[in-house]
Amino acid sequence: MTDSKYFTTTKKGEIFELKSELNSDKKEKKREAVKKVIASMTVGKDVSALFPDVVNCMQTDNLELKKLVYLYLMNYAKSNPDMAIMAVNTFVKDCEDPNPLIRALAVRTMGCIRVEKITEYLCEPLRKCLRDEDPYVRKTAAVCVAKLYDINAQLVDDQGFLEQLKELLSDSNPMVVANAVAALSEMNEASITGSPLIEMNSQTINKLLTALNECTEWGQVFILDSLANYSPKDDREAQSICERITPRLAHANAAVVLSAIKVLMKLMEMLPTDSDFVTTLTKKLAPPLVTLLSTEPEVQYVALRNINLIVQKRPDILKHEMKVFFVKYNDPIYVKLEKLDIMIRLASQANIAQVLSELKEYATEVDVDFVRKAVRAIGRCAIKVEQSAERCVSTLLDLIQTKVNYVVQEAIVVIKDIFRKYPNKYESIISLLCENLDTLDEPEARASMIWIIGEYAERIDNADELLESFLEGFHDENTQVQLQLLTAIVKLFLKRPTDTQELVQQVLSLATQDSDNPDLRDRGFIYWRLLSTDPGAAKDVVLAEKPLISEETDLLEPTLLDELVCHISSLASVYHKPPNAFVEGRPGLRKSLPARNENASASNVPQAAVIPAPQESLIGDLLSMDLTTPAVVNTSVQPPSVDLLASGLDSLLTTSDLPAASSSNTGLLGDIFGFNPTPVSYSPPKQLWLPSENGKGLEIMGTFSRKNGQISMDITLKNKAMQPMSGFAIQLNKNSFGLTPARPLQVLNPLLPTASYETSLALATTGLVQRMEPITNLQVAIKNNIDVLYFACIIPMNVFFIEDGQMDKRVFLKTWKDIPAENEVQFTLKNVLCNTEAIVLKMSQNNVFTIAKRHVEGQDMLYQSIKLTNGNWVLNELKIQPGNPNITLSLKLLAMEVAQGVFQAYDAILHS
Repeated sequence: MTDSKYFTTTKKGEIFELKSELNSDKKEKKREAVKKVIASMTVGKDVSALFPDVVNCMQTDNLELKKLVYLYLMNYAKSNPDMAIMAVNTFVKDCEDPNPLIRALAVRTMGCIRVEKITEYLCEPLRKCLRDEDPYVRKTAAVCVAKLYDINAQLVDDQGFLEQLKELLSDSNPMVVANAVAALSEMNEASITGSPLIEMNSQTINKLLTALNECTEWGQVFILDSLANYSPKDDREAQSICERITPRLAHANAAVVLSAIKVLMKLMEMLPTDSDFVTTLTKKLAPPLVTLLSTEPEVQYVALRNINLIVQKRPDILKHEMKVFFVKYNDPIYVKLEKLDIMIRLASQANIAQVLSELKEYATEVDVDFVRKAVRAIGRCAIKVEQSAERCVSTLLDLIQTKVNYVVQEAIVVIKDIFRKYPNKYESIISLLCENLDTLDEPEARASMIWIIGEYAERIDNADELLESFLEGFHDENTQVQLQLLTAIVKLFLKRPTDTQELVQQVLSLATQDSDNPDLRDRGFIYWRLLSTDPGAAKDVVLAEKPLISEETDLLEPTLLDELVCHISSLASVYHKPPNAFVEGRPGLRKSLPARNENASASNVPQAAVIPAPQESLIGDLLSMDLTTPAVVNTSVQPPSVDLLASGLDSLLTTSDLPAASSSNTGLLGDIFGFNPTPVSYSPPKQLWLPSENGKGLEIMGTFSRKNGQISMDITLKNKAMQPMSGFAIQLNKNSFGLTPARPLQVLNPLLPTASYETSLALATTGLVQRMEPITNLQVAIKNNIDVLYFACIIPMNVFFIEDGQMDKRVFLKTWKDIPAENEVQFTLKNVLCNTEAIVLKMSQNNVFTIAKRHVEGQDMLYQSIKLTNGNWVLNELKIQPGNPNITLSLKLLAMEVAQGVFQAYDAILHS
């Protein structure tokens, strides 16, 4: 007879009858009554009134009955905390039972009863169970510590359970080790401080790796996840861990395989990319990933989402495995679309013919969504692999000839992108595209066709008629089509003004007077004013040369990709979102890959001590920063200078040979009004640092400048959201030059929708120093009432040139000779339209001081010195040949990593 009988009853006084049965002297009747109670509880009936009677049944030797009673207690203890105390004595007694199953059951149940009053009674039995002779009891007790930590973290710390858990990491039983690791991992994630509760060291890691071979598959997952959070102290240790983890790649369980890949992906970042070990490891990672694609569709999908991340980070791993991503006829649509995405990422000149052949086949399938994606994929191939562009266009034209409506429309959308990537190359096919004009009914396809007509209006004889046909139903069109139509007609007018004047007036009238859309209205007014005031300026704006579109527009942002690689084999890697984007509650620590070690083979070139190599995750630091308003930094504090100028110099340079250039220039204003104007130092134009779509409506543009010895971050904040923004604060990550805010960020409060605000933030160089890649990279976090926003920007090197960088000429010569020859680098400054005097003046305004000038063999030689904010010196030699716009710049310096930045500063200043 099955247990279904317990779920059916027609008795009216059910609770009363159960109560009498629970108090029966007969063990069998008592057990049947408890089963009925559990059945009622399972279907949602309230049987809490029977609490005292069920608790009385705990005093039994029958393991089955004890399990049922414990199950009831776990469910109702929280609603009856006072009565739950009655069961404590039995728990304590059961924790000392000869049967290890009962001991484990008791400690597990006590951990699951989330009642504050009971936790204090749990401590002593738990302490005994953590030292129990039976491994089953110890592994159960390890998990119980994590549950107790969730109820009362302070109690776990005070009672020394953390230390006992740490001891269990060295347990002889691998399952106990695995559960101890799982408990510690869970407690770390729940930790309020964010810092690890127990620091892993080489000895502990060694014990975990030993236990790894003997654990169950889920125990292995726990251990591998823990290893992923460990940072080896050097390359050798990282390589050793990789070697011991590699056998896990052959495991039958997909979770173990993916966890192993996660650890290896992280450790490979620490190893030199050109080493034989990394090459061998890369080859070993491909087979397990390929094997995952022979499982059931659901597991395939998870594997494909993870592979998508792996391919973005290290495409070499699967570059020879294109065939396994070819779509099978019986694949579900979600698997097909993922495979298609990875095929594009792996497409290269070597396999493009194979890929295109497959994609053309897919474009004739019956599944509309899949066909659309296949056609778009052909366009992406054309953009990614230039050599295949002609073949891709030919394939798209063949698909257009099929006259299948949705195929034609997708083809036109991607051909528009191909025109953007390869201008003036494939325009001969426009006439064929125009033949399909009447069949277009989707907004994106119509907008793409209109863009093509407007962009190449001079090549299409009846462009005005084609655009006029779209204009007839202007108000019924999608906004995307309306905006594109407006721009296309204005382009047409600028190219053929005589016969399109009426058309442009009609579209401007429709856009500005008859439309309710503010975007369309604003664009219409801008065009109208441009055309009416200055047609030449309108031509420069509307017909300006467009930038080429990028090859991969859907790649994940690098810092997000690094974080997701650290979450391979979790939901984050399936959603392609960080955990805090979809898990409520505490955000926890953000993970990031370690900075890549490109210089693992030690070089003898001296490195500047003021820029230490990265020791930990930079983006992790930035994301976990406290974004309260920073304290004002005293900008007068200077970092210690590096003393390159030794004594005992020879008199090798005479005064007559080396006339020093004056760093000041009064000019005409000084002559007339009797004052010296402050030299104007170069500041690059503002760049878009954070687009509004990434900034949740906040757009940030900015640049850096140096005025009167002060570095400033000049920012323009624009609110493109529909709500006011307030509570602005800024924080800078550790960076190569120790930049940190010298005072709080001052922003108009609140910043209303559509409003913009310009502000200048003074920066000091007294913050924490951490070498970045590139050296002038700066990671920034800005907080407002909506969210914390992150972006990175590049600082022009010239803002670090300080005012006291004029070196004594004799010291200059001595220092030049002392710096090794291998620390000299040469660059060519092209198309510099300045004479020697203008170069001296421009550079002096930017704290580049001319020490000497010579005329040798028909060319001018300038010797200049620069001192950086961190005390490093840069010595320069410029070779200027009259009539030749190209100048040779030679740099001698100890901190070689700044050479490229100094060259870029020279190039920008001399072309400003």
